[in-house]
Parts: sequence; structure tokens; C-alpha cells
Amino acid sequence: MRGDRKITIAVTGGIGSGKSLVCSMLERRGVPVYDSDSETKALYETVPGLLDRISSALGTDVTDGNGRLDRAKLASEVFSCPEKLNILENMVYPEVKKNFESWRLKKFSDGAPVVAMESALVLEKPFFRNLFDKILLVDAPVEQRLQRAMHRDGADRDAILKRMSMQRLLNDISEGKVSPGADFIIVNDGNIGDLEKKTEEVYIQLNS
Repeated sequence: MRGDRKITIAVTGGIGSGKSLVCSMLERRGVPVYDSDSETKALYETVPGLLDRISSALGTDVTDGNGRLDRAKLASEVFSCPEKLNILENMVYPEVKKNFESWRLKKFSDGAPVVAMESALVLEKPFFRNLFDKILLVDAPVEQRLQRAMHRDGADRDAILKRMSMQRLLNDISEGKVSPGADFIIVNDGNIGDLEKKTEEVYIQLNS
């Protein structure tokens, strides 16, 4: 790493692409990784008043009998209504950004030269783009991604296709319909050894 330069990267990719596997490989090389999915889930419970504000904005109580988030209620409210989904995102994304920035500052203070956020959303959500110096896209052919997700989750083809349909941009990238807009691209279409080599190449570039 040249001088005291600090680099923040986003690791993104569609269902079954292997982005979590790449993140684990980066972690083994000393890169701290912020898992946006798990961290966001935690924020619903830890940010004071957030659930009350969400319930009020959506016009529906999204908590369970214990005052915790009822994920089924929330999903039924927002995923079939783009307007309500937008309301939710406008309330939650600033909390994610603030939490990530605090996490990143600590990791940099602890001496990490490179930190990463794992997220499937960064290419589709401009709100997060200014957080990152580089974007790493992990990709694979759509059918290969589909088969991996079916095997991993024990789910049938239709169930995975339904989930994949919510990642239209990432599917279009896999099919070559749009430019990925990423600084690094790992095509995960081989074996685990191939993926290790490709991840190592990116790691070396980040630290050169």
C-alpha cells in the first residue's frame, strides 16, 4: 500500500454469484468486511425509535408482540408497493450509511488499509456510491448462478427465479445487456481454485 492511503471497496453481485465467498477470501487476507444484510437487520433493533418511525410512515405496525421487527409484516407491506419500499429505504439507508461510516473509521484507525462492504444493492442505489473508492463485481452466467442458489438453499427453480427477478440490473449485467460499471470484475465460472486466484489478483491490485 502506498503511503497512508485507505481504500473502501464495495463487493457486489447477484444471487449465486459467489460474492460472499469472495468476501470470505478477502477476510482471510486481512480485509475487514461489513455484511450489509446482517448489519441492516441489526439496526432495526438497535436504532432507538426506528421501528416506531417506520410503522408510522407506512401506516402499519410492523412489530411483533414483543415490540421487535416482524419481517413477514414488513415484507408484505413494502415488496408489492414501490412507494412504501421507497419510504422504507429513505428511512433505513441513512442509518446503514452512518453505521458503516462509524465501522469503517474504527477499522481504519485499527490499521486496516482496505475495508469492504458486501452488498447486492450498490450498483442500483446511488445513495451509497460516494462511500466507495472501488467497486468489485462478482458475476457468473445466470443459469450457473441459478443452479448454485438452488443447491445452496435447497429451493426449487421457481423460488430462486422469483428472488433473482428482484435483481434486474445484476441479471442484465450477467447477460451482457448493460455495462457493469465496476472497477474490478471477477467472473466466477470455474472451480474454487480459480476463484482464489482471481480474488488474489484483485487483492494485490488494491494493495499496490
